[in-house]
Amino acid sequence: MGTFCSIIKFENLQELKRLCHWGPIIALGVIAICSVMAMIDSVLWYWPLHTTGGSVNFIMLINWTIMILYNYFNAMFVGPGFVPLGWKPDNSQDSMYLQYCKVCQAYKAPRSHHCRKCNRCVMKMDHHCPWINNCCGYQNHASFTLFLLLAPLGCIHAAFIFVMTMYTQLYNRLSFGWNTVKIDMSAARRDPLPIVPFGLAAFAATLFALGLAIGTTIAVGMLFFIQLKIILRNKTSIESWIEEKAKDRIQYYQLDEVFVFPYDLGSRWKNFNQVFTWSGAPEGDGLEWPVRHGCQQYSLTIEQLKQKADKRVRSVRYKVIQDYSGACCPLNKGIKTFFTSPCTEEPRIRLQKGEFILATRGLRYWLYGDKILDDSFVEGVSRIRGWFPRNCVEKCPCDGDTNPAPEGEKKNR
Repeated sequence: MGTFCSIIKFENLQELKRLCHWGPIIALGVIAICSVMAMIDSVLWYWPLHTTGGSVNFIMLINWTIMILYNYFNAMFVGPGFVPLGWKPDNSQDSMYLQYCKVCQAYKAPRSHHCRKCNRCVMKMDHHCPWINNCCGYQNHASFTLFLLLAPLGCIHAAFIFVMTMYTQLYNRLSFGWNTVKIDMSAARRDPLPIVPFGLAAFAATLFALGLAIGTTIAVGMLFFIQLKIILRNKTSIESWIEEKAKDRIQYYQLDEVFVFPYDLGSRWKNFNQVFTWSGAPEGDGLEWPVRHGCQQYSLTIEQLKQKADKRVRSVRYKVIQDYSGACCPLNKGIKTFFTSPCTEEPRIRLQKGEFILATRGLRYWLYGDKILDDSFVEGVSRIRGWFPRNCVEKCPCDGDTNPAPEGEKKNR
């Protein structure tokens, strides 16, 4: 626990504001409810001072809570690590292989991406997680993944205690109105026999905590397996998407090339060690990465530049024919539009009749693109991007028959 001090070394007190967000409030609330109820029920059902098993059970509960909170706060406050403001490669000629971030006034280092929520370029960005109100990336990927592992394990232990407590309550005392009937069955006996005070409020609280524990186990457990899968391939969620788009680009243009993901070292153990190390600190400096044989440091960034250029070519210009308020689920744009709103934290953009939009991708009833504000849009100087309903726009005649296909559908030539 010597490294516990690292989680309270904030750059400034502004970091504490990360707690004032619906994500951490809900996450910490679930942890508190499950932990406190598990300890209370454990005392009632399996008194820790009577047996060795009871003591071990209670100590394990405390241990789960400490480890979960430690990794949670570590992921939140240590953060992912940001590309230094004004960063550029040591060799100035290498800048031609990199994208430039106008917000950070720096080049985007390999594997880094700009986060609109954090307003910084994040090293080895995986995603922005609302539950920690921070990005998951280079520095906190291990802590975040450990949290995803420990939370379901702790919830499974807590759920077992909740089930046994309610079972003991119902098995030994059945309440009918104001009367209590004791049922004595040898299968429920233990020495000493647990006597759990039966109360409707206590039973409801335990049942509610059980629902939270089971829900957390399923939801967070699925996220853990997703994270473990990409870690064993030395990828991030964003890089998995880039790889898919690379295959789509090659297929679309029928190119005689093969994209090889450069950071998969060919061994799951080597990939695993890029995130989890004995020292606790991730490998490397977050700016330069080891690559597999046949690849170079900028193989992925070169592919990103190709995809960016391809996106400009395949984008479609639309004219706004209906005003749109920017609501997440607009009620006045049709039932199908309302119920198929994109399940993402990406923004929606407000539209006014007569404006122009350059759409780059889309769903069946929604499009994603950039609002054309002035002639400098082509150079990317001034733009607002986000989702908007398809029925609010019409395709400009000059764009022919092209149309952004729904995501997940491949185009063939």
